[in-house]
Amino acid sequence: MSHSTSSIYSFSAGSSPLLISVPHAGTEVPVELQRRFTSGAQALPDTDWHVDRLYELTLTLARELGASLLVATHSRYVVDLNRSPDSAALYANEPTSPVCPDRTFAGDPIYMSGEGLQAAEVQERIDRYWRPYHARLEQELERLRAEHGFALLWDAHSVASEAPGLFQGVLPEFNFGSRDSAACPRDVAQALLDHVAHDGKYGAVLDGRFKGGYITLHYGRPAQKIYAIQLELAQRVYLDERAPQAWDAGRAQGAASMIAQLLERYVEEGRRRLR
Repeated sequence: MSHSTSSIYSFSAGSSPLLISVPHAGTEVPVELQRRFTSGAQALPDTDWHVDRLYELTLTLARELGASLLVATHSRYVVDLNRSPDSAALYANEPTSPVCPDRTFAGDPIYMSGEGLQAAEVQERIDRYWRPYHARLEQELERLRAEHGFALLWDAHSVASEAPGLFQGVLPEFNFGSRDSAACPRDVAQALLDHVAHDGKYGAVLDGRFKGGYITLHYGRPAQKIYAIQLELAQRVYLDERAPQAWDAGRAQGAASMIAQLLERYVEEGRRRLR
């Protein structure tokens, strides 16, 4: 496996048709920007904490899988890589946060008074951070499709189990999104859901509150032999959700084992359908 690192992302090229994207685990914020954040926003509360570490563990358990791994370095408060560059809503008739958010999931301001975003600044961040990540993502999917005849994208996320600003109640542990089958055929996504249900350890849902974001929608092109699935994990699956969101080795081992099984099943289903 070859590795490369830029200031925007780290990337490991694999040997299978599978690419794992981790757009929201980054915590880097330029110093001059962090100074403009409120004290609450400086804690980066909406980070997908330790998702990169979780998938690195997963891939050690599934060495034969040969997946490629693309991990963003910067916080979603710098730029949200899972949003359209024009900040179009993810779902019809439902507002979503813009490509450069100005509020947390809880609705609190990210910027101190008088330190808000300017249009030129938003465009500069899109050019500096958003475009290079997506260029690499697109490039890798094309490489995989050329090499294997098809490509499989797995967009890896996590979120607090309870986030009243986003949803009511407690989130199931495994939340799969296929953009209502537009990014991945229903039977392939259903096979993943059924695998979790059959195991019985975790709850799961398909195309519930989280149907997949911009990455899933934009890159999932079944007619062109590219499938895309988003997995939004409730963070209690692998860490202690109380600040500072501490990694829980025991929980993480179980979660990584399940994710490894799901990734293997995803590749099997892709080969069955697309080869």
